[in-house]
Amino acid sequence: MKVPARSLSRKTVVLTDGTVVGALYNITVDFKTGALLNLIVKPLNEIQEFRKEENMYIIPFSSVNSLKDYIVVDKGKLRT
Repeated sequence: MKVPARSLSRKTVVLTDGTVVGALYNITVDFKTGALLNLIVKPLNEIQEFRKEENMYIIPFSSVNSLKDYIVVDKGKLRT
């Protein structure tokens, strides 16, 4: 799937159940492979399953289901 990075700016991140997580703040990338590693999300709601660093959620890209109008994350796919 190809999505321009510019189109992801400030997108709302939601869970598959519709819970709003927050707004996309940044993305971490493996520069050698170009693979997306993590979403850095400015939280709107407190969700215990997400790792938090410096008041931002770190969400593994592998847990993303969809990148359209919203970024949809499946909590069941989170690595612990």
